[in-house]
Amino acid sequence: MTSQNAAANADRTALRVDAERNRQRIVTAARQAFAELGLDAPMDEIARRAGVGVGTLYRRYPTRASLITAALETKMAAYAEAALQALADPDPWHGFCAYVERVCEMQADDRGFTTVLTKTFPTAKRFEADRARAFADFVELINRAKSAGKLRVDFVAEDLPLFLMANAGVLTATADAAPDSWKRLVAYLLQACARTAAQPLPDPPPPRRKYRAMLGSTRAKR
Repeated sequence: MTSQNAAANADRTALRVDAERNRQRIVTAARQAFAELGLDAPMDEIARRAGVGVGTLYRRYPTRASLITAALETKMAAYAEAALQALADPDPWHGFCAYVERVCEMQADDRGFTTVLTKTFPTAKRFEADRARAFADFVELINRAKSAGKLRVDFVAEDLPLFLMANAGVLTATADAAPDSWKRLVAYLLQACARTAAQPLPDPPPPRRKYRAMLGSTRAKR
């Protein structure tokens, strides 16, 4: 290899290293900004925190949705892991309650994650695969809790996004004045889920319509 080729290879390696460093900075800055400011955090603020130009940010992540999924993919994986841990609980009702509490706590700890679970990102395959895995495990958890005679028989998996939307609203409204208010809401919701407290409910929205609502919310943010 000539010295010229070696220099060219070294330059390409340096560029790749710089690009990866910038990517990591952007993802870290986005994760922090979304946690503090929510998913509407300004892109120029994220670029400033990352120490890169806005153009560099957009070259790497051309849409807000692509940046959101890159920044929060670890959280989505933890969301899926929480469902798996709930299934491992020998008491299905305890596992059900612990899972709902854990997911709502994850929302409370991160303003960005407060709303990301109420949206869907069809182009983010890994992100949505983790969501699908969590959903499948939650369905199994529901079936076990019903079989144990503890969970109301008319509870459906599509009720969880309703819980998360309600929790997101409470978190947004009380974040500064009463940040622990969400715990009371979740306690009310779980008590309403108990079979002994069951009263007739209106029919749930069809899953397809719930998906369309979540997808529409994502598109509106774009």
